[in-house]
Amino acid sequence: MRKGVKLAFQIAAVFIGTIVGAGLASGQEIRQFFTEFGYKGFWGILICCLIYMIIGFMIVSISMKYSLKSYNELINLVLKPKLFANFTDGITSLFMVSGAAIILAGSGALIHQYLGLSKWVGILLMVFVSLFVLLRDTKGLIEVNSFIVPSLIIVLLTVFTMYIFFNKDVVSLTYIKAVPQYKNNWFISCLLYSGFNILGCSGVLVPLSTEIKNKKSMLWGIAMGALVLTGLTVIINLMLLLNVPYIFKYEIPLLYIAHRFGNIIQIMLVCIIWLEMFSTEVSDVYSVGKAITQIFKVPYKTAVIIVILIAIPISQIGFVNLISVIYPAFGVISLIFMIECVFFYFKNCR
Repeated sequence: MRKGVKLAFQIAAVFIGTIVGAGLASGQEIRQFFTEFGYKGFWGILICCLIYMIIGFMIVSISMKYSLKSYNELINLVLKPKLFANFTDGITSLFMVSGAAIILAGSGALIHQYLGLSKWVGILLMVFVSLFVLLRDTKGLIEVNSFIVPSLIIVLLTVFTMYIFFNKDVVSLTYIKAVPQYKNNWFISCLLYSGFNILGCSGVLVPLSTEIKNKKSMLWGIAMGALVLTGLTVIINLMLLLNVPYIFKYEIPLLYIAHRFGNIIQIMLVCIIWLEMFSTEVSDVYSVGKAITQIFKVPYKTAVIIVILIAIPISQIGFVNLISVIYPAFGVISLIFMIECVFFYFKNCR
């Protein structure tokens, strides 16, 4: 019983750590997908929670029934025709490798900006720490998220508590409803965001399901992860809404909110953003490594080293044009993937 509960908490941590990333921890993703829709963004966050649970449950059930070992096996099983499945598999792999490369570049930029060191210090630091964890396979993935996710929760709750304490006169339902909307179609935005995350997260959920072989713990872990993730997203969105329009000037909106609480809080937030970059790096490389292992029949450790070696030179290339194509394509494909997943589940796994 105790072992099952511990396992569920570990799975929840992996689920949260895979989805959060530096974009959510910095507040940038939340601003783009929810805050700009005003108070209606909260409805989008709740819908995302339901999608995470429902599609997450389905991915686990399908993976266990068919003993799938990587996201490319799931994609090729669920999506039809095969040509579209291969295209989706390719875009997903390209997205994850590009994500790993961008995180290496981001680590270099962060170290250079805050410590004045060469960007290669940040890149190589991320490479070596990631490899140390990745070479421990699934155990390493679970261990790193079991540390990072509680740290993330503590720091965000600390910033939120201090903000509410010093600004309690501003926080009211009337004020929140009065915040202007800068975008419409909040429903489409939340579908794209949840689909984007759940397809990316499948790279971790599929191998975990088959290796752990404990469906109850997997399902409880996903449920807990989705609820905690929703809670964190709600408090970040609330703080951002209360700071509209000033947050639009900053690449890291939460750092702007935290700056009034002193250097220690800011340093803690910067550390958490780097750790979330690290968590996403590990998840992306782990996912692609598992796929390479299945496709080319190479050892897992060799596969993750190959992915890292590919990501390092790519991190030196300008990504604006590449990502402007990959991200929208990945968002649309993720919606199709979710729909096909639902049909496949009710047809074959119910």
